[in-house]
Amino acid sequence: MKYLVMILAGLFLSCHSQGGSGHAHDAAGNHIQETTEIPRLDHTIWTGKTELFVEFPALITGKQSRFAAHFTVLDKHQAVREGSVTVSLIKGNSGIRQTVDAPSSPGIFSPVLQPEAAGTYQLVFDLKTNGYSDRIVIDDVEVYSSEEEAIKSLGTGAEDDGSISFLKEQAWKMEFQTDKAIIKEVYESIPTSGTWQVAPGDYHSSVATAGGKVQFVIRNLTSGRQVRKGEVIMAISGSGLSTKNLNAEVQKAKAVFDQAQAEYNRKKELYEAQITPKSEWEQVEQKYLIAKENYQSLSKNYSGRGKQITAPFSGYIKSISVKNGDFVSEGDELFVLTDSRSSVLEVQVSSQYANALRNIQNIWYQTENNIWSNLQQNKGSVLSVEKTVSAQKPMLSVFARVNEAVNMPEGSFTEVNIAVGKPEAGVVIPVSALLEDYGNYSVIVQLSGESFERRNIIPGRRNGNEVEIKKGLNADEVVVTRGAYQVKMASMSGQAPAHGHAH
Repeated sequence: MKYLVMILAGLFLSCHSQGGSGHAHDAAGNHIQETTEIPRLDHTIWTGKTELFVEFPALITGKQSRFAAHFTVLDKHQAVREGSVTVSLIKGNSGIRQTVDAPSSPGIFSPVLQPEAAGTYQLVFDLKTNGYSDRIVIDDVEVYSSEEEAIKSLGTGAEDDGSISFLKEQAWKMEFQTDKAIIKEVYESIPTSGTWQVAPGDYHSSVATAGGKVQFVIRNLTSGRQVRKGEVIMAISGSGLSTKNLNAEVQKAKAVFDQAQAEYNRKKELYEAQITPKSEWEQVEQKYLIAKENYQSLSKNYSGRGKQITAPFSGYIKSISVKNGDFVSEGDELFVLTDSRSSVLEVQVSSQYANALRNIQNIWYQTENNIWSNLQQNKGSVLSVEKTVSAQKPMLSVFARVNEAVNMPEGSFTEVNIAVGKPEAGVVIPVSALLEDYGNYSVIVQLSGESFERRNIIPGRRNGNEVEIKKGLNADEVVVTRGAYQVKMASMSGQAPAHGHAH
């Protein structure tokens, strides 16, 4: 019992010790919390290349503050996984800085600063990677002289504002993209569809340059086959034929040419020596030139397999007019080659828009699934607009030449917007940012790095992949253009993590 009393007394004295590890107690003997957690701040800055979302405790003189700087490459919204970051706290011509040479985890850099004097500073982040560099500046950052001053100025913590929390680590692991709402000229547009056709000038019909039997040099030659310029497609051979034998004709033409060339060389010397009269020399020269042209024509692209038929440009085989082994005569069509350097878009439009079609400003179309482009962007042009309709053809056709590659089959459909009239300035975002629920539209707005809000909007005119927002969104606000549905689901699950987290 004596020892138990001594132990209890020792514990009592220990709790009332004035040493650095002691704690204050209330009347019931409970610990009193002597300090309050330092308020945490966050900033989100977008440049043309990078999004910086940084969290850090309020800066206090003499105390270290560790930053959680989240760097995102805006293109494809990927975490910065390598490189260095230098953070500088600058006032006037002096300041402090620290450089970290690698992220502490993908996308997150954790530099530490310890301010020396209170005041208003500029906080600068310099990012350097193998691919690019960027500088991000945050103005009017306060350094406080004490924790009490920071708490008095900032409060003890942020209240729940009802926003959706969606962490950077979540966004980096999925297809995610954001974009700023911008002020842009928007046209009234006619929504319709069109079909792709190959421009007539981009067809090439290859014909037999001699008579004979067709041999396919490319195995399994079919329509749609891609070919390169100069590639041998077919060969025409006279092997085994008793008449119109190309091999024999080439040999015969060569013999005639050799004989004419020998006589030409001999007569030329005599003519220059003024022994042969001019009339006789001209006859020999003409005979030589005819024999030369005939031989060169027959022997061009000729090999042991016969007369080679090559692709005059890179493209694809649209149609084949012969079968392997068929006999053809000179001039017969063999195949049709086309390329995708340009295309013709035929658009069907209701006759009610006849007046509007007199003032076409631009045409938007899809060169492949969900990839929009337009005539002005690639210097295309409207070729013609029909003026009449009939019972058999109640729609007006608009034909436009598109000067770019179209990765869609000939005859396939595409969505089309025809811009007409005069443009007006409006707030514009990508169409992919829209969320639709039974005819009502909304967007996910990024309030800060990990804080989002679902906001109802009223869409207006559409120009290709862009849509005007008539109400509910301001210019320079950032919306989610890819991954908006996942953020929406996070708000409905009730399991989204709270804003702010340790790293």
